[in-house]
Amino acid sequence: MTVYLNKPAVISALGRGLMAHIEGILSPEPTLTPRSDLVHGNTLFFGEVCGSLREFAEHISSQHRSRNNQLLWDALAQIEPQIELLKQKFSADRIAVIMGTSVSGADENLPLFQQLANHQCIENTKFLQQTQLHSDPADFVKQAYDLQGVAYGVSTACTSGARALMSAARLLRLGLCDAVICGGVDTLSPLTINGFYALEVLSGSHANPFSRHRDGINIGEAAAAFIATREPLEGESLPLLGYGASSDAYHMSSPHPDGVGAAAAFQAALNFAKLSYESIGWINLHGTGTVHNDRMESRAVAQIFGSQTPSTSTKPLTGHTLGAAGALEAALLWGVVSRECNLSGKLPPQVWDGERDEQLSEIYLTDTNSYWQNQRIGASASFAFGGNNAVLIIGESDAGLG
Repeated sequence: MTVYLNKPAVISALGRGLMAHIEGILSPEPTLTPRSDLVHGNTLFFGEVCGSLREFAEHISSQHRSRNNQLLWDALAQIEPQIELLKQKFSADRIAVIMGTSVSGADENLPLFQQLANHQCIENTKFLQQTQLHSDPADFVKQAYDLQGVAYGVSTACTSGARALMSAARLLRLGLCDAVICGGVDTLSPLTINGFYALEVLSGSHANPFSRHRDGINIGEAAAAFIATREPLEGESLPLLGYGASSDAYHMSSPHPDGVGAAAAFQAALNFAKLSYESIGWINLHGTGTVHNDRMESRAVAQIFGSQTPSTSTKPLTGHTLGAAGALEAALLWGVVSRECNLSGKLPPQVWDGERDEQLSEIYLTDTNSYWQNQRIGASASFAFGGNNAVLIIGESDAGLG
C-alpha cells in the first residue's frame, strides 16, 4: 500500500511556505539571527522565525495558547483548505493527528519557575499543565479543526518530526484512519538552548557541517506539517517510499562513533522501499556540525552509499530545529524532489567553508553545480539523543514500493 505525502506547510528562519524554503536552499543567503539574551549574555546565532504569527482563532481553547502552538497554527494556514476538504471527504473520526515536539509549550510556565527560583509566592500563578505536554501540539490541532480521530504526540528529541511521519504511515497501513495531519514543531526555548550550551555543542558563529573548522550547532525553530493519505489529494502528492529506524543506545547524548545505528536506519529504509543505494539521488543529511555527529554520519553514509551520492546539510540555513527538524527536512526533500517546486532539478549546495576534515569518511557534498542525475528519489536523515535514528525516503515514483 502506498502512502502519499501532500504538499507540506512550513515555517522557519527561511520564511513561510514551501516555495520560500526551496528558493532559500537552492540559492542560499544568510538567514540566522544573532541574539545575546538567551545564553548568559553570549551572542550566538539562531534560526529565528521573523515577524508576527497568525493570531489564534476565537474558538481555540486557552489551554492550547502557547507560542509553540501559534507557530504551528501559522504554518497550518497553508494547508487549511485541504484540511477542510478532508473533513468533507472523510468523517471527522477518520482523520488522525500526530505531531512531534521536544519542548512543546513548556516556556509558558517559565514565570512560575522563575518565581520558585526566587522564592516568591506562587499562590496566584497557574501551572499550565496542558501546554507542557508533549501531546499538546496534536491535541491543539485536533481541537482547532474539530477532529475526532486518533491524536498523539511523538517526542524522541531530534527525530520526533520524522517519526511522526512514520507513525502516520503505520496508522494508514493499519486502516485506523483515512488521513493524518502529521509533522513537527519546536520553538526557541531558553530551556533547550541552555541545555545544549551546557553540553558545549553550540557554535560560536554559524554552523559549518563537515568542515575541519566545525564547532557545533545553531538552534532554530520551525513548524512543518503534511497531510498523509492512501491516495493522492488534489494538487501534487509524492509517495513516502520507505522509512527506517534504529536505536543504538550507545550514550545518553552522543551517537555511536562508528555510525552503526545511522547505517542501520539507512539500510532499513532502503529495504522497506525495495531500493538499492544507487536509486538515491540526494541525501538531506542530519549534518549538525558537531564533532561527533559529522564523524559518525559520514561513516554511515560512506558505508551504505559510498562516496558518490550527493549529500547536503540544510541546517546552516534553518538552524537545528530539534523536534521539528525531521519534518522540516522531509519537507525540504519533498520540495527538492517536486518538479513543480524545483523544475530545474538543482540540488541545494552545501553551505560551509569548503575546508574538508580529512579525518572524516569521504562523502560527496553538493556545490552550486549539483543536479539530480537520475530518477528523483531522495533520503532525509535524522539522529537523536540516545542513539535514536530515523530515515525517510521520498520520491517522484512509487515503483518498487513494498
